[in-house]
Amino acid sequence: MFSSEFSQLTVKLNSPFTDQKPGTSGLRKSTLQFEEAHYLESFIESILCSLPGVQGGVLVVGGDGRYGNKRAIDIIIRMAAAHGIQKVITTVDGILSTPAASNLIRINKAIGGIILSASHNPGGLEGDFGVKLNGSNGGPASESLTDEIYNYSKNLKEYKIIKCQSNNSYSLGKYNLASMVVEIIDGIDDYLDLMKKIFDFDLISSYINKDFPIVFDALNAVTGPYAKRLFVDLLGANPETVRNGIPLEDFGGLHPDPNLTYAKDLADLLLKGNLFSFGAACDGDGDRNMILGRGCFVNPSDSLAILAANYDCVPGYAKGLSGVARSMPTSSAVDVVAKHLGINCFETPTGWKFFGNLLDANQITLCGEESFGTGSDHVREKDGLWAVLFWLQILASKKKSVSEIMKNHWLFFGRHYYSRHDYESIPSEVANSLYSRLSNMLPTLKDQSFAGRIVKNADDFSYTDPVDGSITLNQGLRILLDDGSRVLVRLSGTGTQGATLRVYFESFVPSDGDITQDPQLALDPFIKSIDSLAEISKRTGMSSPTVIT
Repeated sequence: MFSSEFSQLTVKLNSPFTDQKPGTSGLRKSTLQFEEAHYLESFIESILCSLPGVQGGVLVVGGDGRYGNKRAIDIIIRMAAAHGIQKVITTVDGILSTPAASNLIRINKAIGGIILSASHNPGGLEGDFGVKLNGSNGGPASESLTDEIYNYSKNLKEYKIIKCQSNNSYSLGKYNLASMVVEIIDGIDDYLDLMKKIFDFDLISSYINKDFPIVFDALNAVTGPYAKRLFVDLLGANPETVRNGIPLEDFGGLHPDPNLTYAKDLADLLLKGNLFSFGAACDGDGDRNMILGRGCFVNPSDSLAILAANYDCVPGYAKGLSGVARSMPTSSAVDVVAKHLGINCFETPTGWKFFGNLLDANQITLCGEESFGTGSDHVREKDGLWAVLFWLQILASKKKSVSEIMKNHWLFFGRHYYSRHDYESIPSEVANSLYSRLSNMLPTLKDQSFAGRIVKNADDFSYTDPVDGSITLNQGLRILLDDGSRVLVRLSGTGTQGATLRVYFESFVPSDGDITQDPQLALDPFIKSIDSLAEISKRTGMSSPTVIT
């Protein structure tokens, strides 16, 4: 992989980069910005100078295969060797899903992992690139560590790297680079071994091969090779089950975000056709999931609640759930399930790192976010294929369709009508002005009329971590109504073009109420009221959201 001739270089910088502040999922910028001289190297230097245990440690490296993936791995390996890392573990072709990376970190007792992905953002030279650091528990680095990395980057004067020739051959084997070992592994085997410990593959295989055809869309991203090995080779599904299964540098022009807008071809197959009984998709790095049944879309908030309510279908959770958690914008459907099960339900800020503390402290077993992410204590990341297998396990155990599972859930627990409206690529100054104006209005809203209800409270969500006592502020604007309905507004930190304004709507209807409405119609009073109050259409010039989920 690397030539035997090498030398260590110290590269001086004319000035540090001052824009390398990680967001909720690492540092995301345009691909072209990461291609700028010394930009990637500077961020990696800041990581290697801040991450504990670098000298003599083991580091996991891989990514979703987007443009720049192999170049970045090559740079990271050479910089890791210059910093005294004992061993780097990477994968064939550099392809490694985020949940699989989390698993590799944990089973190899690594000091952490560097995951190269911008998740659900578009790829290619004109798209986006990202670098995310995960800690020794396999989960996203803590806020204190990412702050340390950012502060280090602002004063960086130089970086260290090994100079040598690389042939970019990422095939199985072990290589030496200076005193460091580079081990290239399959990357899929260990993840599938973990899935076998949780789910009953024989039961799932028997069910999906008896008049229950399924389809999976990998969106030309990282889960393609995993899905082929899983669904076709292990579960015996038709080879045509996996669509868009080859990871491409630009995702074949697809937007690797598993929702009804960007995975429309898959959605049409299930919502308009009758060829398949079940469909699913995962995002760029494999941590998000979308679940569909014939004529039926599963809202991610409902999905988390249904997984929790049916945990006993899955062998890996037969001993019960220690607790559950959801991000603040996620609907409170899982709260009702937790109350029924007699377990705790935690409400956290957006970002998987907040679940990590609860998982490490054994306070929760399942967790999820409304942004198509669900997971459990098997890793410290959300996990798309795990969620798909969980649904298939429930369906195989109950021998019911997706729509029947959902209807039965609502008849027992009631229905939380829920939707998220995304307004993408808003000029940052417009988005910030809109958000600040609404934030300043919050104290005046209490006891006022809103969407035919009364505002019980309005605030900016803050969170005190029950494990380490840390406090996280300014996590989203909430308008809480007297009947339990909610409207939430947040600015997203995962885009690279302008700003994304996310607006969330939730309204609960008990099991004896009308649980068959279209969510957009059920939530229409809230949609109109927040548009009027926050002046979204007026200020953005957008008559409708970019994406509705």
